Amino acid sequence: KFVAQFGINGDPKINAKWKSQTIPDDPVGHGNERGTLTMATSGKNSRTAQLFINKQNNKYLDKEGFTPIGQIIRGDGPKAPNQGKINQQGNAYLKEHFPKLSYISKASYIDESEIMDPKES
Repeated sequence: KFVAQFGINGDPKINAKWKSQTIPDDPVGHGNERGTLTMATSGKNSRTAQLFINKQNNKYLDKEGFTPIGQIIRGDGPKAPNQGKINQQGNAYLKEHFPKLSYISKASYIDESEIMDPKES
């Protein structure tokens, strides 16, 4: 697979509520290279809570408006569950088929000025 996508809520009812809550597009400032974390989209200004990790160089996604927002610095990224089954069955599917899966319980926005340069640490 060329990406590992995630971000569908484990509760189908919550997922249905958030599906229509979109995030405006950002300009593509960095290419969709292997190891980048990118917002998924289905068209202009249609981003929601789904993201993916590029498992290979996918530069063609740049022209389609897929905006990388981060970089994986360690590891090779996850194996991807079936997103249709997550939509329908939620965490029950994930717990049965991916028992060692870790979950993101909280995410926060960090202003670019707050990010420490790794060369300074």
